[in-house]
Amino acid sequence: MRFLLRFMGFVFAAGTIVFLVGVAAAAGLIWHFSKDLPDYSQLQNYEPPVMTRVHAGDGSLLAEYSRERRLYLPIQAVPKHVINAFLAAEDKNFYEHGGLDFQGLARAALLYVQNYGSNRRPQGASTITQQVAKNFLLTNEVSFTRKIKEALLAMRIERAYSKDKILELYLNEIYLGLGAYGVAAASLVYFDKSVNELSTAEAAYLAALPKAPAALHPVRNHERAIERRNYVIDRLLENGWIKQAEADAARKDPLAVTSRSSGHTFAGEYFAEEVRREVFERYGEKKLYEGGLSVRTSLDPKLQVVARQAFVQGLVKYDEAQGWRGELEKLDVTGDWGAKLAEIKSLSDISPWRLAVVLEVDDKAAKIGFQPRRELGGALAKARETGTIPLEGVKWAKAASGPRRGKAPTAVTQVLNRGDVIYADPLIGKDGKPEEGQYRLRQLPEVSGAMVAMDPSTGRVLAMVGGFSFDQSQFNRATQAYRQPGSSFKPFVYSTALDNGYTPSTVVIDAPIEIDQGSGVGVWRPDNYSSGKYLGPTTLRNALQRSLNTVTVRLAQDVGMPMIGEYAKRFGVYDSLPNYLSYALGAGETTVLRMVTAYSMFANGGRRVTPTLIDRIQDRYGHTIYRHDQRECRGCDAPEGWKDQPEPTLVDRREQVLDPMTTYQITSMMEGVVQRGTATVVKEVGKPIAGKTGTTNDQKDAWFVGFSPDIAIGVYIGYDKPRNLGRSMTGGVLAAPIAKDFLKVALADKPSAPFRVPPGIKLIRVDAKTGMRVSPGSSGGTILEAFKPGTAPPDNYSIIGVADGYATPDADRAIIRSGTGGLY
Repeated sequence: MRFLLRFMGFVFAAGTIVFLVGVAAAAGLIWHFSKDLPDYSQLQNYEPPVMTRVHAGDGSLLAEYSRERRLYLPIQAVPKHVINAFLAAEDKNFYEHGGLDFQGLARAALLYVQNYGSNRRPQGASTITQQVAKNFLLTNEVSFTRKIKEALLAMRIERAYSKDKILELYLNEIYLGLGAYGVAAASLVYFDKSVNELSTAEAAYLAALPKAPAALHPVRNHERAIERRNYVIDRLLENGWIKQAEADAARKDPLAVTSRSSGHTFAGEYFAEEVRREVFERYGEKKLYEGGLSVRTSLDPKLQVVARQAFVQGLVKYDEAQGWRGELEKLDVTGDWGAKLAEIKSLSDISPWRLAVVLEVDDKAAKIGFQPRRELGGALAKARETGTIPLEGVKWAKAASGPRRGKAPTAVTQVLNRGDVIYADPLIGKDGKPEEGQYRLRQLPEVSGAMVAMDPSTGRVLAMVGGFSFDQSQFNRATQAYRQPGSSFKPFVYSTALDNGYTPSTVVIDAPIEIDQGSGVGVWRPDNYSSGKYLGPTTLRNALQRSLNTVTVRLAQDVGMPMIGEYAKRFGVYDSLPNYLSYALGAGETTVLRMVTAYSMFANGGRRVTPTLIDRIQDRYGHTIYRHDQRECRGCDAPEGWKDQPEPTLVDRREQVLDPMTTYQITSMMEGVVQRGTATVVKEVGKPIAGKTGTTNDQKDAWFVGFSPDIAIGVYIGYDKPRNLGRSMTGGVLAAPIAKDFLKVALADKPSAPFRVPPGIKLIRVDAKTGMRVSPGSSGGTILEAFKPGTAPPDNYSIIGVADGYATPDADRAIIRSGTGGLY
């Protein structure tokens, strides 16, 4: 008995010692691993990389920029059924444990012993809190050291933060495949829905992804993905979070993934890239790709679609008139032609055009096979689509070279051969609808250009087309291509004159002219487009309408190039204009955006506008950090509501670039260009439009820039490596019809409002040809002309030849000035 008691005492003492040693060892272990633990307090101020989203003016998504596609969502905004799905899949006891799930740990330890030596990856028993610790503060290293640190951090995090905060961090940080981080981004990427719109089955699929997003790809591993999704649905049912009927219905739901829509639907790639560059320059790379900015742009999606269609149709019409240049390349169509065709790069932004290969051809038709579409994840669709190009679909394709040059084809075999890689789109029948299974041959235009539409009052860019295809060339010709504007620059020469005492009825002689350019340079003989034809004495209005070069040069001589250069700089057309008379004819280089901005100042009464693609930028917290409109709104803040106070007023402190009366005079003259001059095609719009065409030497560039009271537009057409566009290919033939097609749609719902006449302007009836006052009652050949106070239509003319400092007494170089009441 004594021995037994002694033995028991020994055992107790030994046990105590072992217990104390164990406690000491555990304490030492905890101390050892705790001393270099990361600082978990950083989670309090955690700002994850969040994508920047760019929206059009109506709020539709235009583009997203990120390194990690993530939208941060507060836990209060996550629906309960989505939270339950993740808890069922990852940590059903999350709201009950203190950071560690000891049942799960025991289960993982048992499996580890069973699988020891099998080289299998140990099963984790990490709670959501442990995953937060690992994802935010540790690495993915598979080791006991990392698991111990993870457990210690989890317990500390639980003491420092609420359960909702921990879950919020987890749901926004976790990677869910296809580049999506967090449930908000994944919901958009996989289903094109917000989290509030997710069904139980969709939420269960997203909750299944954290374990192995690549292995549960919805297309490549479809069956396995459904199996794992249904496992999560079973856990939801087991935990009592859904009812049996709901679980049964969710299991039957197909796993249908919807690709995310983007700004491609309204062809805004050039616009979006310009916005991206501006945000990058303003805030830097980190803010752009990680800062979670919300960028509201000025883009009007409806106008953008119309601009893109009108511009592309104009390019294609011109290019097809030059003839068929041949196939893109040759392809062996034996075997699986679809897989071979899929390896050829096709343009993704020129729908409904599709890349195709000719499979069979005879005189009447060609059978074509289309490039297979790619499914989510990049897999090729198994189906092979085919169609037919009849003779009607190649009628336009006259030979661009060779013995048949210029001749329309009489057989499809004259145009296409087996193995030709081409583009085709649906053939439109006489009823205006696509013909079933019938297609039209297409050709990528060699010619290019740009187009910009702007709100002239604010400078907001409403639409921008920088070329035929962004996928083909990212070079934005609207903002980066410096081209000669030709005669579309002339309104700045004439407005300079009008602002300095000339009138629209001032008469200048239209006749041959020679300019001695100095020693060694030679004599310059500018001529009109209709070479050899001159009108003699001509009013400034008629000279602008007919785009007479000799009159413009004489006017520039009289006004002085330094003054014209100052006005051009004031309008922002050029930063600096050399004092050469050729620059009065648009020999300098500028961009479409600059020209449209400058014309907008004509349209708005002479107020300076700064072009902008961005209305407002907000940071990730919703604070506005940039706003384009700097006008002061007095009375807009009414914290106590409406109490019969005066209505708000906008205070516009923008610089007055040009006298409002001068802007009306030049606008009226440019209305004449549309009504009676070189841009008469634009009359079809049926609304008041002012504008000017431009054609450079050798027809290398064709321009039209114009405006209504509501919108300004600019178009140029030309080859990237400038070359002759062809005989008679002027701005009125190539660019103005594109503007017309756009304006007819853009202004369809706008009232036919005339340009506003500023106070002080007198409208006096004059002879349309001579500019002289006509007697009351006269009607034939007269117009209402705009005059400033102190000026009036001339009653007679006097020719000043040798006077006024001219170097030679040639009458050809004389400017005929108005007599009494005219220019002084």
